[in-house]
Amino acid sequence: MDWLEGSPRYRLVRMFYHRNEAYVPGALFLGGVGWDAATLQRIDALVDNVILGAYLLLLGGFVVLTTLSNSGTRLPKSLRQLDRWSTGAIQFLAGGLFSAYVIYYTQSASLSTASLFLGLLVTVLVANEFIWNRTLNVYVLVGVYFLAVFCYFTFFLPIVFGEMGFGVFLAAGCLSAALLGLLILYFERHGVFPNNRSFLGAFGIVLALLAVMNLFYVQQWIPPVPLALRHGGMYENVEVRGDAYALQHRDIPGWKVWEDTDEEVVRYRPGDAVYAFAAVFAPTNLETEIYHRWQIYDPDTDTWRETDRIGYEVVGGRQNGYRGYTYKRHLRPGRWRVTVETADNRPIGRIPFTVVRADTARTPEYDVRLYR
Repeated sequence: MDWLEGSPRYRLVRMFYHRNEAYVPGALFLGGVGWDAATLQRIDALVDNVILGAYLLLLGGFVVLTTLSNSGTRLPKSLRQLDRWSTGAIQFLAGGLFSAYVIYYTQSASLSTASLFLGLLVTVLVANEFIWNRTLNVYVLVGVYFLAVFCYFTFFLPIVFGEMGFGVFLAAGCLSAALLGLLILYFERHGVFPNNRSFLGAFGIVLALLAVMNLFYVQQWIPPVPLALRHGGMYENVEVRGDAYALQHRDIPGWKVWEDTDEEVVRYRPGDAVYAFAAVFAPTNLETEIYHRWQIYDPDTDTWRETDRIGYEVVGGRQNGYRGYTYKRHLRPGRWRVTVETADNRPIGRIPFTVVRADTARTPEYDVRLYR
């Protein structure tokens, strides 16, 4: 890369970089997050998956380069020159990956159950902007890279195979651990680890993170990507009109801007039906079942008591989500909620509402919204 060293433009770029080095981490953080926010489309979009896959490969390359350099391995001159940019490249690539993961997993999350896992991703995203200027420790690099690979495979494999479940999740975890295991063995062959204890410690980090991720899954703390709730609400009636669903809800005056028609008070007459409507996005070719879990709040025990769990099949491919609804009669007044969840009880979203008797309040006027 002597030609690059001799380029006046390259020297100007290096001079500008060193003069503004203190601002680079923040700029890279905003650049990575801003790029993702502006360019990410559907979770099953080919271009997005190729870009994120390229990020993973490049990040892996810079992890290898940095680790070998820090261990004293003699590198070719071209790689030594490239290594000067390793810290910034790792910041940008890891920031781009984890900001994409935060966006994707937030779309699929019920915050009441998945907040711990989302908090972990956000922590890694924010920490990414500070830790690399203080340490490029091989254990930190291995841990962060494992999480980056794992999060990618947890939504990429369901898209490829067209199915979800613990088996696919476990395959994503094992594949991620296997790739990191090969990387650690590569480091061992190049003398990165001073002794067997350090070598086994790197494997221990991968296995510990794999165990934690499986614990999160069993506890239903990991959002059910690649599913995402596009819309959910409670309605007095739902019917199909051509290619649209007609959703009947209260007609709220325009000046009552604080009232949300999707989280409404349902005025119920004995014998009427109350409808829970949900539009769930799923990637093309993915077919799975989702369920509506109806629950009523019991103030005496301060718990939610299940009354019904009704399921139907979801077929992926629609940008606005696969539309479906369930309904229930014989509701008691009080606080209710419908949780939209997968077959293995992982929440996609939650719809809270309150039931009051129609004869205790003025019967409202209704409006109809078409959801296509």
